[in-house]
Amino acid sequence: MPQFKQFPLPDTAEGLTEAEILTWHVGPGDAVKVNDIIVEIETAKAAVELPCPWDGVVTELLVQVGQTVEVGIPIITIDVDPSGTAAPAAPETNGVAAKPAEGEGRVANLVGYGPKSGPAKRRARTGAPTAPTAATAPTAPTAPSSVAVAPPPPAPVAPTPVAPVAPVPVAAPGGYVPLAKPPVRKLAKDLGVDLTGLTGSGPGGVITREDVERALTAPAPAAPAAVVVASHDAGTRERRVPIKGVRKATAQAMVDSAFTAPHVTEFLTIDVTPMMELRARLKGSPQFRDVKLTPLAFAAKAVVLAARRTPDVNASWDAAAGEIVYKDYVHLGIAAATPRGLVVPKVRDADRMSLRELAIALDGLATVARDGKTSPADMVNGTFTITNVGVFGVDTGTPIINPGESAILALGAIRDMPWVVDGQVVPRKVCQLALSFDHRVVDGQQGSQFLADVGALLADPGVALTY
Repeated sequence: MPQFKQFPLPDTAEGLTEAEILTWHVGPGDAVKVNDIIVEIETAKAAVELPCPWDGVVTELLVQVGQTVEVGIPIITIDVDPSGTAAPAAPETNGVAAKPAEGEGRVANLVGYGPKSGPAKRRARTGAPTAPTAATAPTAPTAPSSVAVAPPPPAPVAPTPVAPVAPVPVAAPGGYVPLAKPPVRKLAKDLGVDLTGLTGSGPGGVITREDVERALTAPAPAAPAAVVVASHDAGTRERRVPIKGVRKATAQAMVDSAFTAPHVTEFLTIDVTPMMELRARLKGSPQFRDVKLTPLAFAAKAVVLAARRTPDVNASWDAAAGEIVYKDYVHLGIAAATPRGLVVPKVRDADRMSLRELAIALDGLATVARDGKTSPADMVNGTFTITNVGVFGVDTGTPIINPGESAILALGAIRDMPWVVDGQVVPRKVCQLALSFDHRVVDGQQGSQFLADVGALLADPGVALTY
């Protein structure tokens, strides 16, 4: 008989709570194999392609394109035994499958483990959410390899959102149990909304984020709000777009940084004519002939060299532990503008790279970022960031420090400007730098020394021999 499994949205990055469905690569009736790409999602960090954890046939898409889904909610149903040759499913205890040893009898893939040899276990059917008891308390979604549900109707139906498994609620005084998932409960707590006074508009009466947000302006719960990608107001000629994905994550990160780390910004104008002359010579050499050598690569090299003399700019403030964390490596973040918004992918161990290796890494990083294919893992755990505003013709700015770091350098446009050399005014290649740093970690003397060192390395690359 058929064996149906539902694949819940996995956590593709640390701290991920939700993602938007961008594109389905499969449809009902399609045959799939382990690690076939089935869907592309957009998280708060990047677009991510999810592989299939099992062999089988797609029977139903549970989430529509454009819909935002929370981690753990099933998004697709797959018949893993369409030929009906598998052994009968064994019943589960309290609807929870036994957890096999890691990798036992399964094929490793990108999101968990693939088909397991032996009989598959079927998850007990879950009805409408009710007040939990010791025997019927609903459980959170488990790993893809152990999620099995009762089969849907034989004929595929139009994709409709699946009802999430209700979280285990805590009874309120008087016995009323408000149904809401942990992220919604946290939102209600942060906004000061009492869940016991709300009626959920979600499946089975579950209280949603929209219910909590409406409670701030309306005394009584309103009908569920329609999912709107963009709306137009003909009367005022305005266009409204929901705040989500990369834009939402960037906004929150910048607010957190600006109101947590005391920012100080210093500026330095330098003559980079020697650097540009060296760049021209290197581009003609065999070693750099096929390499895209940009001023950003020189700035990156200058930063990692200068950080050796001022390690504070590469440290981080750990408020919970009451410690400053000094790092003997540089994971260099490069702010990149993409169609999905601002992202900051990292060049790992940039301090160990030569100028040529940095140039190649930066070119590859930029290409992947523009295509929206930067993985979430490549955008976390940075130690220092460079934002190249010069590519937009901007002289400089006051950049906001990336959360978890202590400094960020803005590289401005390189312009032909009058400059005094040996008492004479001559045209030179001039650039402005701006360094923002966290004054809890970096003192003014340290920040000034670092910025001066970066400027000296760009104004006279030969100074690097003294480092």
